Amino acid sequence: MQKEAIRLLYERGVISELDFQFGDFMMRLSGVDSPELMLAASLVSRYRSEGHVCLDISTLAGGAVPFGGQDLPACPELIPWMDALKRSKVVGAPGDYRPLILDGSRLYLYRYWEYEKDLVESLRERARGIRADVREDVLRDGIARLFPEEAPCGWDMQKTGALISVLKRFCVISGGPGTGKTSTVARILALLMEQAGGETLRICLAAPTGKAAQRLREAISDGRGRLNCHPDIKAALPAEASTIHRLLQSRPASPYFRHDRDHPLDADVIVVDEASMIDLPLMSKLVQALRPQAHLILLGDRDQLASVEAGAVLGDLCGAGRPHGYSPLLREAIHRVGGGEITGDSRGSDIGDCIVQLEKNYRFGPASGIGEVCRAVNAGDGVSALARLKEEGGGDIGWRDLPGPEVLARALGKRIVEGFSRYINASDPGEALDLFNGFRILCALREGPYGVSSANLLSEQVLRREGLIRKEGRWYPGRPVLITRNDYNLRLYNGDVGIVLPDKEAGHELRVYFPDAGGTVRRFPPLRIPEHETAFAMTVHKSQGSEFDNVILLLPDRDVPVLTRELIYTGISRAKNRVEVWGKREIFNSAVARRIERASGLRESLWG
Repeated sequence: MQKEAIRLLYERGVISELDFQFGDFMMRLSGVDSPELMLAASLVSRYRSEGHVCLDISTLAGGAVPFGGQDLPACPELIPWMDALKRSKVVGAPGDYRPLILDGSRLYLYRYWEYEKDLVESLRERARGIRADVREDVLRDGIARLFPEEAPCGWDMQKTGALISVLKRFCVISGGPGTGKTSTVARILALLMEQAGGETLRICLAAPTGKAAQRLREAISDGRGRLNCHPDIKAALPAEASTIHRLLQSRPASPYFRHDRDHPLDADVIVVDEASMIDLPLMSKLVQALRPQAHLILLGDRDQLASVEAGAVLGDLCGAGRPHGYSPLLREAIHRVGGGEITGDSRGSDIGDCIVQLEKNYRFGPASGIGEVCRAVNAGDGVSALARLKEEGGGDIGWRDLPGPEVLARALGKRIVEGFSRYINASDPGEALDLFNGFRILCALREGPYGVSSANLLSEQVLRREGLIRKEGRWYPGRPVLITRNDYNLRLYNGDVGIVLPDKEAGHELRVYFPDAGGTVRRFPPLRIPEHETAFAMTVHKSQGSEFDNVILLLPDRDVPVLTRELIYTGISRAKNRVEVWGKREIFNSAVARRIERASGLRESLWG
């Protein structure tokens, strides 16, 4: 392969100008005319921008780069390609300090190799063994009080998650909406505080976004009254949650934080919700900032969309859903203090002993259409999922063949009026905010006739035509806004949703109202709020961590790589009462068959 062939990849849009220039820079820095190095460096840059942690050159060697056409030049064969990289002075082996690291057939940017290495080493150490200082009599009594109910069949996995969270210093509790992750964690915190005796336990609650942090705080607050424990324990439960960035304290104009390995968090327990949204760099920095004896509890849904940045950390931690058992040592400890037997495979591993998958759904029963479709989508069975969506009288689910762009406004108009008129006619801001969660349009794309921008414009046009809003400029009563950038001074965070309404106490001037703790609201002049966008419709990515009574999932009219099984599942599972999928059969089936595949070494390093 010659440099001209790499330039052809750039001209065809396979790699960006940044990718091309980075590859050229690495080759010039090496001091050797090596197209093999230039190609590998260009592709590492491109793969990183697509969310991969590394480039596995064994998947490309000897074949054409799988983007942008059939007549692209072939990549070098594996052995000559790797030999050329190993000879370069800008490529190092694991442990070297070079711009690029070749680990087996995986090529990394140095920083991302280090993030992955540090995370693997920290999690291996944290996952090893069982705490020697557990007060088993206290734990046995606490489990009996806080988990009195018996599972209808088999061992209660919520109870398993609670026991593991106390017996070990690392636990991942994964499950879909309605499986009780956050209700379980309130009981886990009570158990850990009982273990501490009279000592104060320093607990931090965090999430990737402000919206998710708010929901975690509310869940802990709601669960406080249902705990069967001492009043002092209830009173000591944390009342606040923050974003991970705020917890670690960002440094201005820097990718690093004030809290790191040398300046750890002053915390005994850290609970992080919506862990599927956390990318590799942030997860690595979070784990590095923990004291060795601190408990780390991650909550999330392994089947949801991964972070928009590099890595699919929660999926890799959970072994991408592979079945696993628990070690004899852990099974014996759980039987001793919990009184039950975990059935199934008795083979286990250190990391496997830390993973709990909640399957029982308390929101979607066995007959729930939403639950059935979610299970079919996660199994990659698009045919069954589509057949269930199309059933007459589907109850909480439905399917509609995608209308053409020219008739979309007419097709959606009635649903827009029904979905949004109640909040627009609400009597006060608090009621309007509650009612706005009754309906949302979720889109796979931002642009195009079926994207967020078009759906928001269409919603405004329909509501204005019906006299429900009077749009006279950017700001108008009833406009919903979605915050897209954190503002820590105002306590407005990425993902927060507010509504523009007249303020009776300020001469009916417009204010943007946001929900606050305890059912109250906060208001801001429109020009004070940080970066934002209109929110009648939002992307499925932005909807993570939110729930709506009714959802329309609007798919595009063409197949694109962003359409994956995880996106379909995430969009459908945002609905509590009913979801309708608007799309084309062949595109839906193609999306369900496509999984998010992100190259990394995390899963292999942890699971073997």
